[in-house]
Amino acid sequence: MNLTPGTNATATMTVEESDLASILAQQAEDCFPPVLATARMIGLMELAASRVLHSLVVDDQLSVGVEVNVTHSAATPFGATVTAEAVFTGMEGKLYLFDVVARDEGGEIGRGTHKRAIVSENRLLSGASKRCNGMTSD
Repeated sequence: MNLTPGTNATATMTVEESDLASILAQQAEDCFPPVLATARMIGLMELAASRVLHSLVVDDQLSVGVEVNVTHSAATPFGATVTAEAVFTGMEGKLYLFDVVARDEGGEIGRGTHKRAIVSENRLLSGASKRCNGMTSD
């Protein structure tokens, strides 16, 4: 099955305490505001893009993010609703390309591009395990 450019999907969340940048602080001198973390916004964008690929993923496969180029342009407070949209724009070799945007009740909060690949879950996990145990993956 092929994807048509323009195919899109969304993912929506309510900002909870675990989504806040302030949760990232590990030491007293780490100072992050209590607003939606950039990493969490990007995760929502990735989720939207992965939903575009659901119909292409079979058996032992899953889609993984391989590149993100995003600007986080506005802060979102605790309790707000955020929706990310991913629009498939084409292929680059085996990579699926997306335009991504995130919005809250006040408007756009982030925008950029994202690339995903469809891979074997077993091969991915095996390679990750080998790499972290000092061995090279296939």
